[in-house]
Amino acid sequence: MSISPASRDEVVGLIDDSVANVNLRRHMLATEAVMRGLAARLGEDPDLWGLTGLAHDLDAEETEGDETRHGARAAERLAELGLPADLIHAVMAHNPATGVVVERPIDVALIAADQTTGLITAATLVRPDRSLPQVKVSSVRKRMREGAFARGVHRESILRCDELGLGLDEFLTIALTAMQGVATELGLAGE
Repeated sequence: MSISPASRDEVVGLIDDSVANVNLRRHMLATEAVMRGLAARLGEDPDLWGLTGLAHDLDAEETEGDETRHGARAAERLAELGLPADLIHAVMAHNPATGVVVERPIDVALIAADQTTGLITAATLVRPDRSLPQVKVSSVRKRMREGAFARGVHRESILRCDELGLGLDEFLTIALTAMQGVATELGLAGE
């Protein structure tokens, strides 16, 4: 099944109804951009991978405090829209508490992209100009080595990029470039 613009519109409608937190919405947009970039590099479907990134935290506010339901509830809602099984599986697999096994490249990509967007956003926010377009890969790599920086970012998940055949620098370049392309929508175009 291919992803149509109408499918994206339906997911955006679910987000509008389910996600009030602006920063969470921005995270979901950032993850969409990174997933599209990864799909393009890996010869996968950018629309499918992008929509997976956009939808992955659809249920985060609804399931807050019940980690075992995060991903599973979103998957239920996405299945109701008739979205592809690979997308639904990846959304569930991105949260280890669901017990869903990571099986496909899209699953690994979502896990790595999800955490990378947090690292890149944090690296941007510590800049005086808060300008994502000015962030360099070397800066993100340096911040990744600083365990006290963005403590909530799971570095081991980012390093799973090697399972996609991507070295860390190439992966970070793809992610950073993708996020820079949507800097304005992320509120990180600079002051």
